[in-house]
Amino acid sequence: MKEIKIGFIGLGARGYGLMKYVVLEQGEQVTAVCDVYEDRAVSGADAVEESGQARPAVYLDYHDVVKDENVNTIIIATAWESHVEIALAAMYAGKAVAMEVGGAYTLKDCYDMVEAYEKTGTPFMFLENCCFGRRELMVLNMVQKGVFGEVVHCAGGYQHDLRDEISFGKENRHYRLRNYLSRNCENYPTHDLGPIAKVLGINHGNRMLTLTSTASKAAGLKEFIRKNKPDDESLKDRDFAQGDIVTTVIKCAGGETICLTLDTTLPRYYSRNFTVRGTKAMYEEVTDSIFLDREEDKAHDFDWRKSCINNAEQYTDEYDHPICKKYIEEGVKGGHDGMDWLEFEIFFRNLREDMPMPVDVYDAAGWMAVTVLSEMSVARGGAVVDVPDFTGGKWHMR
Repeated sequence: MKEIKIGFIGLGARGYGLMKYVVLEQGEQVTAVCDVYEDRAVSGADAVEESGQARPAVYLDYHDVVKDENVNTIIIATAWESHVEIALAAMYAGKAVAMEVGGAYTLKDCYDMVEAYEKTGTPFMFLENCCFGRRELMVLNMVQKGVFGEVVHCAGGYQHDLRDEISFGKENRHYRLRNYLSRNCENYPTHDLGPIAKVLGINHGNRMLTLTSTASKAAGLKEFIRKNKPDDESLKDRDFAQGDIVTTVIKCAGGETICLTLDTTLPRYYSRNFTVRGTKAMYEEVTDSIFLDREEDKAHDFDWRKSCINNAEQYTDEYDHPICKKYIEEGVKGGHDGMDWLEFEIFFRNLREDMPMPVDVYDAAGWMAVTVLSEMSVARGGAVVDVPDFTGGKWHMR
């Protein structure tokens, strides 16, 4: 694609920030903006104009963006429920897609995305920024170089206190509130699963086979609302469907196991708990440490968290991923420690050079399906459910 002309759909806090501080800062051309709320769409157009570009077309209906002949690339940063619907419309219109993350609502959504891609060949990238985190990429590089030996188990979590964001969802026009009221599942799996899938080669010689999920009771939001929104008649006595802690265990074709934890409605610090265990080493994000199977590390068996916390920094010179080394030399830009900048830089580069996307439609379908499958498992008391193969049997050849 010689000239990229972007239609940016979804201009809430996340979308607006991505467009203003990443897409526009990278010098990309935005020719249309869209949001169901007019004030957000207008603010988005203002940001484009303030960056020195011509004022873009302003729409309230995504269909108008898809029809716009001055748009050939669509970035989707809307509420979770509309991601797939918009992506399908864009792909069938022959417009490249970059889609923000979120869990699926039906398995059909996942199959439909794959079908649309295979029928149209439209470029598609799933915007899982955690796949571009510095530590995640460093550990991936170490795994690929054999430092970890044979990987046996990985863990991760979306562990982020979102009680304020969810409880004030009506005031902030945020989609999480309605999801927590009605669903009980691993609703945001891709931040933790994405980097793990790359480590384990999911869809590239390996795949997820089965899944089981268990949810705790839901108490955190109710307590928070009673304390912080006592006058909210619509919420103060509501029961939330979403359990406070959801634990999901996945078994892979290669014999590895994955443990995911959703933890967003109780008091806590932020963590993605990225953990990789191999026959020769382990990485633990909570302590940002690497433990190697050697005597000097074993000597700290009982005082590791006191003596060796943050020792992963010692491995950066040798094992930082080449992508990160180049980026750090040029200067970290954008939000989330540069992850957003990197993913969009790679998306636009690959789009111009007609190269495969590093996080593709098969990744999106498989990772998003975890939400649906966990919802099924939780509803059945933690029953084991099969994970579909969205590659159509090609996972061992890709």
